[in-house]
Amino acid sequence: MFDSFFTPTTIVVVSEERLKAAELKAKERQLLQVKVQLENLQEYYDKLTAEVKTLTPSNSVNEKPGKDLDSLDGAECDV
Repeated sequence: MFDSFFTPTTIVVVSEERLKAAELKAKERQLLQVKVQLENLQEYYDKLTAEVKTLTPSNSVNEKPGKDLDSLDGAECDV
């Protein structure tokens, strides 16, 4: 009656060479995944850097804050 609940223990014997080969394959797979993630992060970093450069205002001495709004209303206010 209890035989169906207690299955015999299965023992798998693997040679050390096969074990090391499996470990090597797993590490190579992990290395490839990390490389892909790094490439994706580098692309994202480059994209964000470009966006920050386009959003950063120029620090020209001749330009004053609000100059873009002056052109809309025709005013020349230096306050």
